[in-house]
Amino acid sequence: MALVLGGLASGTRAEDTVTDHPARASTIERGFSYRNDQRPDPTWSVHVFKVDRSRKDLFLTSTTGLPDCIGMSTVAEQIQTLPASWGTPIAAVNGDFYTTEDDYRGDPRDVQIRNGELISAPAGHASFWMDADGEPHTANVESNLRVRWPDGSYHPFGLNELRDSEMVVLYSSAIGRSTRSSGGVELVLTNAPGEGWLPLQVGRTIKARVASVHRGGDTPVPRDGLVLSIGSRMPESARNRQPGDEIQLEFRTTPDLTGVETALGGGPTLVRAGKPQTWSNFQIRHPRSAMGWNKTHFFLVQVDGRQPDLSVGMTFPELAKYMAELGCEEAINLDGGGSATMWVLGQVVNSPSEGRQRPGANALVVMRRPGVSEARRP
Repeated sequence: MALVLGGLASGTRAEDTVTDHPARASTIERGFSYRNDQRPDPTWSVHVFKVDRSRKDLFLTSTTGLPDCIGMSTVAEQIQTLPASWGTPIAAVNGDFYTTEDDYRGDPRDVQIRNGELISAPAGHASFWMDADGEPHTANVESNLRVRWPDGSYHPFGLNELRDSEMVVLYSSAIGRSTRSSGGVELVLTNAPGEGWLPLQVGRTIKARVASVHRGGDTPVPRDGLVLSIGSRMPESARNRQPGDEIQLEFRTTPDLTGVETALGGGPTLVRAGKPQTWSNFQIRHPRSAMGWNKTHFFLVQVDGRQPDLSVGMTFPELAKYMAELGCEEAINLDGGGSATMWVLGQVVNSPSEGRQRPGANALVVMRRPGVSEARRP
């Protein structure tokens, strides 16, 4: 059986409603559709949300685990934190993998760019992003973030993450109230006179001035400032900074994500140039989440699992094949297992494997822009 919602589904109209499941009974306008694809052998329940890429009023964004900062909450809770000025949320799936370290729970494993702001740095895994022209891409993204000290030397830095004694990490207000770090030297930074400043964006080099120096860690992060945390085993030339010193912070990535409004980590890549990827290692079926696209549509996909009477889940090869059969030319896996969740028009439509939504780090969201014509892009 396939439960279908939406104006894109074959044979349906914009005014069509679904009434066989009270939580899913909604009038859906043209431009997107939802269906629950149920198959008997193997037992699968797959949730597919399809979006017309030509629509000017629909776009993709991401959430954070807590309102405007890193943390953990359910997809449904994250949706509630989206600013009303961004528009109306239509659908969402859970996003990237994340750390479970107590002080940094919900730190995305890889890159996240939200409304143009760099929140989490790349870590080399497969990621998804929309370029400055609105075209989607997926590739392994590497971080080239680095700080230039007053003597001209450079050192790489992480962003809003756990800092050990041999690291440098930059913290913005996206981390929350403080750096949550321990030990080391921390520099509270303000913008140098006449220089651009926040939000952090890939492709920029910003000049910063040391406003104050703190030792011991857990320094408060100003809403309009940054804190550069330097591990205790870093060279003295890095740790010996004074108020008034000026440094440069370079935000570069490979590939170049300059101008990107939305990016989210995940992996592995499932489909490349229309071909499902292959794996030689042993594969286990689990609940899965994924996103993919072709020239005309985006696809958000969630596969229920670990529930033999409903759905056993998929292996990576099975999910890759399924995404290709949907018509995806490119597709990427997202976090799965107990995190796998799909939300559509105010309701969680899948059956989470733990019997309830598991809190996660972020989500990929389909939004409708406020006050934008529904006309198609040329």
